Amino acid sequence: MSVCTIKNITARVCYDSRGSQTIEAEVQVDGHVGRATAPTGASTGKHEAVGLVGGDARKTCKVLETYKKKLIGADASDAYELSKLLHKIDGTENFSRIGGSAAYAISIAAAEAAAKKRNIPLYALLSNGKNIALPYPLGNVFGGGKHAGEGSPDIQEFLACPKGAKNIADALMANVEVHREVRRIIEKRDPKFSGGKGDEGAWAYPVNNSQALEITYEAVSRVSHKLGLEVRLGLDVASSSMWDPKHKIYNYFRAGKKLTPEQQLEYVLELIDKYDLIYIEDPVHEEAFEEFSRITSEAKGCIVAGDDLFVTNTNRLRKGARLGAGNGVILKVNQVGTLGDALEFAKTARQNQYAVITSHRSGDSPDQHLAHIAVGTHSLMMKSGVVGGERVAKLNELIRINDSRLINEGEQVPMAKFVV
Repeated sequence: MSVCTIKNITARVCYDSRGSQTIEAEVQVDGHVGRATAPTGASTGKHEAVGLVGGDARKTCKVLETYKKKLIGADASDAYELSKLLHKIDGTENFSRIGGSAAYAISIAAAEAAAKKRNIPLYALLSNGKNIALPYPLGNVFGGGKHAGEGSPDIQEFLACPKGAKNIADALMANVEVHREVRRIIEKRDPKFSGGKGDEGAWAYPVNNSQALEITYEAVSRVSHKLGLEVRLGLDVASSSMWDPKHKIYNYFRAGKKLTPEQQLEYVLELIDKYDLIYIEDPVHEEAFEEFSRITSEAKGCIVAGDDLFVTNTNRLRKGARLGAGNGVILKVNQVGTLGDALEFAKTARQNQYAVITSHRSGDSPDQHLAHIAVGTHSLMMKSGVVGGERVAKLNELIRINDSRLINEGEQVPMAKFVV
């Protein structure tokens, strides 16, 4: 295929869904322009790439001006080589010199521009023409932890997964119905509920972990019965945010409860069994590879996913694979910095029989790229919220991808094969 030569790069300061400053980059490729805005996370792992130089978006843009000439002439269609070039320019392990947000925006904008030049969807460029499937939407319907205010549960996310959906339209409708049902149940408990939401559009309401679990479990059960398709409950425990390394305990601050590592294991396994969880993310802290392994071996039929554990880092994933830690990985491009690094991570995950869950960040943009990255990396799930413009933008793009295939080839894109 022809080379897609980068002709110019520009950057500007923009804002994410939380109103925080971030970086947007435009990459020009032979008359075509790709644009991408870097998201930001609230619950971050200590091994993630540094987002902004000195925490300053304007400084990150100024730094980009000093090195962008080194990127001019590169092939925008080769995410791996562009990644190598960005790493060489930066020279650190975590993009602390040029900023991971800049690396993210440049690498994705370049891929979008290359796809436009070749007149193909972005997912087709990323998947190298292989057969595709659509990921199951994993939607945050009740929020806690760092995504919601005081009084909300310690557990960060209560998630709906429409495992029984046969097509993307039914899958998205099911998650929307669960989100609505959660509000109905809350309002029955408290008619004065104001409709407060957390960062990702999930309902925020002052109840404890057990009450939130009962509410969301009831909601998925009702919607499963109503729609006649299986919807299951999942959790993002975000255990690193509760881990006290000095005292070796998990401190559930809001619940007023402290658990030893062994008690945390027992608690997690109890939740998986009691609520028939299909998915659990970060059930233990980000260095607890052996505990992850134990949960994975004992939690049959449940995806045990590492986010802070792996931080989209291929070397950490290889360590986890050797130990049998987890059977699912969260893919967040901005955790590692570049699209090429993320593609290598996804490839390694599939080679080691890990399910890939491509994920948004709590501070996100209306960009649609996440849907194409999820499809292009053959992800089992796409974690992208349920409501809110920056969340729905990704979900609606899955519908467009499906409709485009239906119009051009006369068949829908199948849902990913669900294997746990």
